[in-house]
Amino acid sequence: MAQDSAPCTIRAPVPLQLGDGKSELGRPGVYVIDVTFPKPLIVNEISFKNFYTAFLTVRIQQRSSTHPRNKRWRTCVRDLQLMPNPHTEDSAQEYVSLHENQMLCATDHVISMRLFLRQPSPVWTTFSIEDLQINPNGRQRPQKGFSWWLNHLPPKEQLRSLSKSLPNPERVSSEVQQMWVLTEVMRSNQSSASVGRFDVDGCYDMNLLSYT
Repeated sequence: MAQDSAPCTIRAPVPLQLGDGKSELGRPGVYVIDVTFPKPLIVNEISFKNFYTAFLTVRIQQRSSTHPRNKRWRTCVRDLQLMPNPHTEDSAQEYVSLHENQMLCATDHVISMRLFLRQPSPVWTTFSIEDLQINPNGRQRPQKGFSWWLNHLPPKEQLRSLSKSLPNPERVSSEVQQMWVLTEVMRSNQSSASVGRFDVDGCYDMNLLSYT
């Protein structure tokens, strides 16, 4: 788990499959991921990167604050559509963040969580979610989805050494200006006289044509 995420145990996805599992129609269309926490917490945000999951349902198990032995399951996210069309790749690999105010119930005293991933389309052989993070109340999650070059900028020392190896911009500008002036002078000195035609009284001389 990432450092900004709450401590938890995420189990591998378990398929819920109908059919014999040998034919094309027998492939699983639902996966279940169980998440457990070492102690009750308030779930402020659920974030992950989608991988061809079309719909998501999240159920949480809460422990009573007055009677710790009493536990109950509640649905906080129901059939959330992650892909506009399950048969196309639109939004198939985007980052998703679900905040507390988007959930159907209070998310306090959570001791475990169960995510149901559903993909009804037979186009995709596998589907899941990646980089799952459960952020408790009061923690800030770093922004995701920055371009690769923003996350791999060179250190300041390399930038300083690079700037020293670059030529003086004023000198480069002066040399370019001089080249432009020479180009204009050469263009103005070019002869504009035409060669003319090799004909005499409308007839061509074979001797003249042989030397051209």
